[in-house]
Amino acid sequence: MKNTVKSLREASGWSQGELAKRLGVSRQTINAVETDKYDPSLPLALRMAIVFAVPVTQIFIDEWEPKQ
Repeated sequence: MKNTVKSLREASGWSQGELAKRLGVSRQTINAVETDKYDPSLPLALRMAIVFAVPVTQIFIDEWEPKQ
């Protein structure tokens, strides 16, 4: 799953630490999400949508296609 967390964070002028503080998680968690090493929980994804004021689908892009 791709995500736009890094670009949204940078556009907001926040460091990883600042975003982590706003979301109540560690900086390492933000780094892991940005580098596609960790898919966040649904509650964290929803918090990100609130913090960035965008839909979850604008942050997380699932390129999965059903098999035919």
